[in-house]
Amino acid sequence: MAVREAIRPNDMSPGFLDRVFKLTEHGTTVKTEVLAGLTTFVTMSYIIAVNPNILSTGTGMEPSAIFMATILAAALSTLVMGLVANWPVALAPGMGLNAFFAFTLCGMLQLPWQQALGAVFISGVLALIVTMTGLRELMIRAIPESLKHAVSAGIGFFIMLIGLIHAGIVQADPNTTIALGHLNDPKTLLSIIGLIITGVLVARKVTGGILLGILITTLVGIPMGITHMPETWFSAPPSLAPTFLQLSFEGLFSAKMFAVIFAMFFADLFDTIGTFVGVASKADMIDKEGNLKGGTRALIADSCGTIIGSLLGTSNTTTYVESAAGVSVGGRTGLTAVTVAVLFLLASFFSGAFLAIPGEATAPALIIVGVMMASSITQIDLDDFSIALPAIITALMMPFTYSIAEGMALGFVAYAAINLFTGQHRKVHWMMWVLAVFFIVYFVIDALGL
Repeated sequence: MAVREAIRPNDMSPGFLDRVFKLTEHGTTVKTEVLAGLTTFVTMSYIIAVNPNILSTGTGMEPSAIFMATILAAALSTLVMGLVANWPVALAPGMGLNAFFAFTLCGMLQLPWQQALGAVFISGVLALIVTMTGLRELMIRAIPESLKHAVSAGIGFFIMLIGLIHAGIVQADPNTTIALGHLNDPKTLLSIIGLIITGVLVARKVTGGILLGILITTLVGIPMGITHMPETWFSAPPSLAPTFLQLSFEGLFSAKMFAVIFAMFFADLFDTIGTFVGVASKADMIDKEGNLKGGTRALIADSCGTIIGSLLGTSNTTTYVESAAGVSVGGRTGLTAVTVAVLFLLASFFSGAFLAIPGEATAPALIIVGVMMASSITQIDLDDFSIALPAIITALMMPFTYSIAEGMALGFVAYAAINLFTGQHRKVHWMMWVLAVFFIVYFVIDALGL
């Protein structure tokens, strides 16, 4: 009897999970970790609907394949994070970087989406190399906090502009470049309704407010004739074949393209580090010296996520700040991440429902997420003009040039220049000088049409 009781599955499972994820050591339980994973998934699952809408716009990519690539990239990279780093954070294709993929690489630069995926792969490999060699930490230290916050804010403004355009709230104008859209258009009206609904939910701190806002807006669109009900709610996952291993490296090995890839890498880098620090502080994962516990393994997992995503057929995969929601309800280990990964895989059976969500329902989500990211501007000392000028140039030139890469490049050059000519060159890290020169070369090459 004693032997039988000793080997009951109910007794073995918690013990196994405790050994793998060190639950007792972290002061948590299986129940708490699963609940934390569910909370994180609900808060970030809007990307399942938003990412196919963004990437399919103007790229020629198959939405159903992007849907599957989004889910698998999120699930696999989050699984790596949970099992390798034992961190309670989740990953998925990043907001801002998906816009960069669709509207800068495939739009402005007119790269075929296959080559854009190749650029994503290279940025992921670059991230992995600099992480394993320690250069990632050097880069983090080299770039001033003001520019880090400016990059985050700029991406936020960029996403907001894209959301406003997709919503029809602003439109192109030959006289003023952009102008107010046609607010009497039913699709624009639906987006405005969605923006109000989602904004209220987020302001009231409703868990999963963005996802809930998308769903409510989708339902409102039914009587307006904009949302069309899916033929089936539950089905086998769609094929990944149209995007799987379709990446191409043709035309990517040039100075101009390397600058673009470098900018993509830095945008992902800043986003990841900011998220890591924020989530780690909430989860008590920062040691007395201020270092992240297991930070190197977590950074490696994050880099692998981007590589995995490019092979599957999606833009840069990055750590989600929404992971803080799961941490706030007790998530402390990789079991939280594993739970999120499982839930993403289950979502693959509801492609009809997610793909039925119209772009007018996801546009408000872009605007809301953009506002969240743009709030980083408040962390910049705008009273010091030598700090304010390059920071504002960085943040505003991203939407004004419709390019994260060019906004970042202009900001970095401005930072080096203003410190050089104001006699403050000693406070500029040597790597910032290297980056500034690199981006100047980028602009020269662009100007010469090389």
